[in-house]
Formats: sequence, structure tokens, C-alpha cells
Amino acid sequence: MKQIKVQCPAKINLTLKVLNKRADGFHNIDSIMQTINLFDYLTVTVENSENFEIELSGTSLEIPYNEKNLVYKAAKLFFDETSYGKNKIKIFIEKNIPVAAGLAGGSTDGAGTLYALNKLFDEPFSKEELHKLCAQLGSDLNLCLEGGRQKTSGRGEILEKLPFEDFKVSLIKPEKLGISAKEAYTKFSYKMENRVEGREDFINDLEWAVFDDYMELQQIKKLYPKSVMSGSGSTYFGLDVEFKPLEGYWIKNNLHSIPYGVKAV
Repeated sequence: MKQIKVQCPAKINLTLKVLNKRADGFHNIDSIMQTINLFDYLTVTVENSENFEIELSGTSLEIPYNEKNLVYKAAKLFFDETSYGKNKIKIFIEKNIPVAAGLAGGSTDGAGTLYALNKLFDEPFSKEELHKLCAQLGSDLNLCLEGGRQKTSGRGEILEKLPFEDFKVSLIKPEKLGISAKEAYTKFSYKMENRVEGREDFINDLEWAVFDDYMELQQIKKLYPKSVMSGSGSTYFGLDVEFKPLEGYWIKNNLHSIPYGVKAV
């Protein structure tokens, strides 16, 4: 039996501009992303077995522990691309990053799974090859694998490293509101097609897309006018500010930017 524990950081979008829709249905973006010290933790165990098996478990009641989970998809992709054959893979997910929050909680766990398995099997893939696997699975995995401050383009998988800046960050999210990327991008496309004004008032184009539909987001902006939504939401972040307790909202203060992505602990 072999085992590794990996910490998987959340990310925030310091800026996010949506450029155009692609032929594959995704959108090209121009965004500056930053990893922060809010972590999920994966404990990945490999055992010899007569059959290949992936077994997921964890602390959250909000995520599936089956083939729909990005962790499962990442593990399957790893073994599809190798010849390691019959192993039982157990992955325990300690979930601390909120779900459907614009913080890359699923993506960072997917990237962490590829990283962990690559370490357990003596690194059959180079960093560049791991990035290619990440790009097959989603838009934010590459950022979570690499970490730090990155200018991202394409659908988010193309990275350009930027100088690291150390800063404090606080997060606030409506407890009962999650917004999927599909919803946010669909609403963005609708507003663009109907030439709805006001886009220039937002640092994050997806905040502009969903803001009018949710009183919870408007409440955050009213209390903290300089706060910015991360990704497709519904989390907002503030730099060098501390959010006060607010009923119905999840709040995390005193976080900070970090210059790395997923790594073993």
C-alpha cells in the first residue's frame, strides 16, 4: 500500500473578462487568477487488487462520490493514459472550499488527484504532460496545478506567470446560493446578445451577468462596494478588508495569497 496527502488551494479571479464564445461551446477569457490559502485535502491510497477500482469518500454532503466527481474523472484519466493495470484507488476528500462558489473547489481537487497519483507512481508524467491532462478535464485545473498569480487565457487553461504579490483576502458567500459556470456564462451571452449596458462597471464580467438576479449578491455589494465576485460566483472577495459576521452568509477572513498550487503535505 502507498499513500499521499495533498493540499489543494482555492483560487480567486482578480479580474475576469469574457471575450467571445468558441466553437466548442466554451468562452475565451482574459483573467488574472490567484491561489489562496484555503485548502481541500486529499488522502490518496493505492492498493494492489485483482480489479481496477476507484473508491471516493469524504466530509461533504454536497458532492457526489462517484463517476460524476472530477476527482473520479481525473483518476480514471490518469490510469487510461498509463499501463499500471489493476489497482484499488481510495481517495478521501476533506472539503473546506465551498461548492459552486467560483473558487475552483472541484478543479483544484481534480488537479490534486493527478498530482498525487503522479507522485505515487514515481512521476510517469512531466509537469507539461500533467498540464495537458488538466486541460482535458476543465478550465481551472491548470491554474490550480501551477498556482501563484497567473494571467489566464483560452478557456482558462493557458497560463502566463505574473510576479507574485502577497496580500490579505477575505471571502463572503451566501450560504444557500451556488451559481454554476453554465448559468453564469448563459446569462452573460444573453446580456451580450441583448446589448444590456453596465458591463464596464464590473471587474468580473460574470458578476455583471448574474448580479441583477440575486438579492444576496446585491446585499454583499451594498455592504462592501469594493468587493468583487470570484469566477462564476457566488463568493465575493475583498482585499485588505475583514468582513463582519452576517446571518445567512459564510465568511472567511485573514486568508492570503500564496505562490504555489497543489502540493504534498
